[in-house]
Amino acid sequence: MNMHSVNILVLHGVNLNMFGKRDPAHYGTVSLAEIDAALTALGAELGLAVTSYQTNHEGSMVERIHQALDEDFHAIVINAGAWTHYSHAIADALDILPVPKVEVHMSHVHARQAFRRESVLARVCAGSIEGFGLESYLLGLRAAAALVRRDREKTWV
Repeated sequence: MNMHSVNILVLHGVNLNMFGKRDPAHYGTVSLAEIDAALTALGAELGLAVTSYQTNHEGSMVERIHQALDEDFHAIVINAGAWTHYSHAIADALDILPVPKVEVHMSHVHARQAFRRESVLARVCAGSIEGFGLESYLLGLRAAAALVRRDREKTWV
């Protein structure tokens, strides 16, 4: 199947602009710019157009998700950072979008503090990939592409 007309929106949440500087034991040393470059490169390899967005403002994230309703995105990959654990506003906004959503995390959230083990986004996402650093994002992009393919073919991959 031709995936060239598939557009994926990657959303990076609060504090994720600090990747490369923030707690390398959990997040590694890769920067957000390097993550976005790797996603763009993998997207090109897979025939996907990848658009990335980062904000530290919850309302701006909600507005960006709303804006995506009027754009031609076929799936969302989201690392909401700490908002994952308490932002029902972001979860509700994501729920409005009629496209597959994949939650990703650089760190292994279930091996960290107890509050990180709950995701309020889980109810609106097809699945979650965590604990693989940069690879979590790349696996998330592959998963989003597979979900789009499945929906286009109307069969399970």
